[in-house]
Amino acid sequence: QVQLVESGGGLVQAGGSLRLSCTVSGRAFSTYGLGWVRQAPGKEREFVAHDGWNGGYPNYAHSVKCRFTFSKDNVKKMVYLEMSSLKPEDTAVYYCAVRADYRPTEYSHDYHYWGQGTQVTVSS
Repeated sequence: QVQLVESGGGLVQAGGSLRLSCTVSGRAFSTYGLGWVRQAPGKEREFVAHDGWNGGYPNYAHSVKCRFTFSKDNVKKMVYLEMSSLKPEDTAVYYCAVRADYRPTEYSHDYHYWGQGTQVTVSS
């Protein structure tokens, strides 16, 4: 079992930055994959970024590429999402997620474990 707790969300003006953090606890194996997924009001969950637990080449959704940066600290078991040049359309609940497979995926239903989410609101 894996437990995930996100933090770092909040209200920010367009063009601003935020850093989300995710604490990973429980049995997280080196073969696992880590992801960030978001859900805007009235919309489906949307893939944001992914990397393998032992990876180093994260992949990103086209909508956030060059603005968001995925990183992790394997020793501290922390996952981060550095977000810059934020836009109102980035407003969503952001979830940290883990899947029992390190391979990249852009499908939210491929993830097996989820955090409770953290709200990010970008004002125009």
